[in-house]
Amino acid sequence: MITFGRKEEGNEYLNRPAVYCLMFDSGRKKIAIIQTGDGKYFLPGGGIENNETHEECLKREALEEMGMDIEIGPFLGCARRYFYSTNEYKYYLSEGYFYLCETGRQISKPTEEDNVLIWIEPIKAIENLFHEHQSWAVNEALNRL
Repeated sequence: MITFGRKEEGNEYLNRPAVYCLMFDSGRKKIAIIQTGDGKYFLPGGGIENNETHEECLKREALEEMGMDIEIGPFLGCARRYFYSTNEYKYYLSEGYFYLCETGRQISKPTEEDNVLIWIEPIKAIENLFHEHQSWAVNEALNRL
C-alpha cells in the first residue's frame, strides 16, 4: 500500500481508517470537494465509526457533509498518510479507502455547518487537497475515466 508522509520517531500514531468518494460532474470536468471553514480542501468522506461498513460510512458522511444521497461505484484503491492534526493535537496514520461515486438526490441541508461543497477542476483539487493520499486518489480516478 502506498504511504505518504513520514512517521516521526518517538510519536505514537493512531490508526484512522476512513472512506472517501470521488464524484465528478456529468461532463467529468469538475470534482466534488469539501471546503472547510478554515479554507482547507478534502474529499467527501471521513473516518469509519462503530464498525461501519465502507458503504455505511460513505452514505453517512455524504449526508453530514453535503446533505445528499450518493451511489457508490467501483473501488479505486487504498493509500495511507502520516500526519499531525493541529485541531486535535494528535498524530494519525490515515488509511484511506477511495471509491468512485455518483451524486444522488439532495435530502437535507448538511449538518456540518462549516463545510461547503464546491466543484473544482481535478487538477486544482490535486494541487490543493490537504491530504496527499487524497490527491493521489484524484489522479488514480482520472487515469480510470
